[in-house]
Amino acid sequence: MKIRIERGACVGNARCAAISNDLFPLDDDGYIATDGFEVAAGTEKLARNGAKSCPERIIVVVEDDGTTSWPPAARS
Repeated sequence: MKIRIERGACVGNARCAAISNDLFPLDDDGYIATDGFEVAAGTEKLARNGAKSCPERIIVVVEDDGTTSWPPAARS
């Protein structure tokens, strides 16, 4: 599993870092400081929870098969 982050869209709510500052570090201004990462075994739940905590939905969960499991696709 991978996490991809649309870093330029971060508004600094820091909810992801409140879930796990190790996975979602912030810069000195309080914005996400990574573009993404490979999720280590045993940290999948933290990574998913951090992604789901973002109100802007800029943290994307990409499964091993390449599908996106978060955020959900917009319905029309």
